[in-house]
Amino acid sequence: MANGSRQAAWEFFGAELKRRREESGLTQSALGMRVFVSGGYIGQFEQAIRKPQLDVAQRIDEVLQTGGFFERLCRQLIDDKRYADYFAAVVELEALATRICEFAPTLVPGLLQTAAYARAVTLAANPFVTDEYVEDIVGARLERAAILKDAARPEFWVTVHENVLYIPVGGPATMAEQLDHMARLMRDRQVLLTVLPYVAGAHATMGGMLTLMAFEDAPPTAYTEDAFSGTLVDEPLVVQRAHRAYDLIRAAALSPEASLALIESAAEDYRRCIATT
Repeated sequence: MANGSRQAAWEFFGAELKRRREESGLTQSALGMRVFVSGGYIGQFEQAIRKPQLDVAQRIDEVLQTGGFFERLCRQLIDDKRYADYFAAVVELEALATRICEFAPTLVPGLLQTAAYARAVTLAANPFVTDEYVEDIVGARLERAAILKDAARPEFWVTVHENVLYIPVGGPATMAEQLDHMARLMRDRQVLLTVLPYVAGAHATMGGMLTLMAFEDAPPTAYTEDAFSGTLVDEPLVVQRAHRAYDLIRAAALSPEASLALIESAAEDYRRCIATT
């Protein structure tokens, strides 16, 4: 489904929600209370600003007695094959976040990836797919990154392990371009990026990536991911523990200035590799 068509479908979802809510004689606040979200959330659903998660759509169906209408529509709309099922909700939340904090142990975070780097990552995981599939995935990743160019972009804090700089994804030319891109975003103050060096030793989320998101009018979330699955949670105690883990990682990282110098040095090393081949 094209982006424009998908947005139009979410607007239809919102219009139907408003119509059926009003037919039931419920205010946004009253419906929100019954489905365990705020009235402001319901208003954002109706305006297609925020997309409800599947469990919220199911509770709306129960309250409004719609026979599963909103669940079916929600399932169709979140079935975006460019994203793994467990990641689709994260993409929706990124666009609404006021602050995103991310730790990446092995790969450049998706929001920072160049097209060439994203293409190499996609092909490494999917060696038998068509060029069309690869370009669709790459396009989706670059589309996500557009939030960093928005005037209302979230604060974006990233810590990458030093691994990320030296795993040669796509080869020297791709890595030099990727690291230059990261350095440029740092200098333009679109991201505050630090590097967790090898000498830091063990760290708080050994083996997995971590994304924390904060919102203006919603509880914060934590998302963790390994090679084959991801988990998005908003349970306060779990999110609090995830924040503590991120704080420990950031405390062990290099300063932003030292991190920038290391990234630029690594990019230069890759350029030297290109020159000698």
